[in-house]
Amino acid sequence: MKRILPGILAMATIVVASNILVQFLILDGLLTWGAFTYPFAFLVTDVMNRVYGVAAARKVILVGFVTGIACSLIGTQITMQGDGYTYQAVAMRVAVASATGFLIAQLVDVAIFNRLREGAWWRAPLASTLVGSALDTALFFTLAFSQSVIVFGADADAEISWAWDVVPFLTIGPDAPLWVSLAVADWGVKLALALIALLPFRVIVSRLLARVV
Repeated sequence: MKRILPGILAMATIVVASNILVQFLILDGLLTWGAFTYPFAFLVTDVMNRVYGVAAARKVILVGFVTGIACSLIGTQITMQGDGYTYQAVAMRVAVASATGFLIAQLVDVAIFNRLREGAWWRAPLASTLVGSALDTALFFTLAFSQSVIVFGADADAEISWAWDVVPFLTIGPDAPLWVSLAVADWGVKLALALIALLPFRVIVSRLLARVV
């Protein structure tokens, strides 16, 4: 456990930071600052997988999952004020979607990485991150905001009904539900960071492997 402690701390830090930064909107509300920190969770998972193996990566994911649940539960108890009404910092439906997306996407990332680990050094982290982050985006935004998901009940729907507003896609395209624009913008950030993260992945893995040897 001691050898993967840096990975555990890094994952917990990213999850906590992302849960805080998601409250701060940018680009007319299309993105939050949390969108720029959360994707690095895949970098941590991939580094742990490459250096210490699948079991270690899954332990780090479990820590991130538990940390995320704790942050979400705290958020559901925090009341915010805005435009003459009160609301929870984290709606329960959003909390469930976040935990589900994180866990499934991260485990898929590990499985894909492990399958491709014998190929070129960049193939496994790039492919696993692209697939995992796409899955995370699809699961989170669909479960959190789609009108087609009705299992959470009317009260939960009321908390996120703002995401159903029909607006120009990414502020410039044809009309579409707001949550669709949010999902595409989020995926765009994840795509860019998946490419950028290849360099730190290479550097960090090289240094950790040198210590292991």
